[in-house]
Amino acid sequence: MFIVKNKRTFISISAILVLLSVVALFVFPLRIGIDFNGGALTEVVYTNSRPPQADLEGALKALNFGSVLIQPTGELGYIIKSSDLNEAQHNLLLKTLSEDGKSVLEEKSFNSIGPSVGRELTRKAIMAIIFVSLGIILFIAFAFRKVSRPVSSWKYGLMAVISLLHDVIIPIGIFSILSHFYGAEVDTLFVVAALTILGLSVSDTIVIFDRIRENLRGKTEANFSDTVGKSLDQSYLRSIFTSLTVIMVLLSLFFFGPESTKYFALMLCAGMFFGTYSSIFLASPLLVLIEEWQKKK
Repeated sequence: MFIVKNKRTFISISAILVLLSVVALFVFPLRIGIDFNGGALTEVVYTNSRPPQADLEGALKALNFGSVLIQPTGELGYIIKSSDLNEAQHNLLLKTLSEDGKSVLEEKSFNSIGPSVGRELTRKAIMAIIFVSLGIILFIAFAFRKVSRPVSSWKYGLMAVISLLHDVIIPIGIFSILSHFYGAEVDTLFVVAALTILGLSVSDTIVIFDRIRENLRGKTEANFSDTVGKSLDQSYLRSIFTSLTVIMVLLSLFFFGPESTKYFALMLCAGMFFGTYSSIFLASPLLVLIEEWQKKK
């Protein structure tokens, strides 16, 4: 009952976090990767020891290739993301990475992605998020059709989607800060992380909503707010412990996994944390707030 009694406080916390995340997105715009903008992706592995990243960044900056991002991979390799390169620029890049022949390296791969491919990926990513959100509303409205009082079943779906927006916007805001200070780029893994957050978060929210539905059917409490409070008391520990186990695995991936998946794991960690928060402290309190607002009409 503590959560329901202090619902306005918890909802306000969520609103402030979303607002700060939106501000962060404007102040620190996301760095769009070559998956969406198009460009060249080069992976090299050094034979003995790789040069310091800072030295290579300074040398590549002098080439005037535009924005170039270097990411360590494995113990001896680097992944270089740049604008599209012609043959001469490609050879100059490899020469610079080898420090004019001082370091021996092997080029593992060189791929060029056109801007048309990037636009297609962007369109499909946006459509995926829209269809997932609509599917969630329709599914929850159907599943809760027999408990349409005192809150209509479609409003459960709407509250779930509001919670999902909360769960995605805040990690994206965090990612924008990482993008500005650490060079993190929006790539296909970023989209995968966002869609995964949607799936994991809505699953947690539905578990709590389902408990509310069962208690409404059994009429265990006199009013709706008491029913929601009891349902939260019965399910919040399960949600927290389930999320903690996933977060522990993701933290292991962040600290011990490859460089290429670090930001993916970190974004999922943030999504799981705020997804659990929204399921308990946002979605259900919003239902109570709507029910109270309906009474006043």
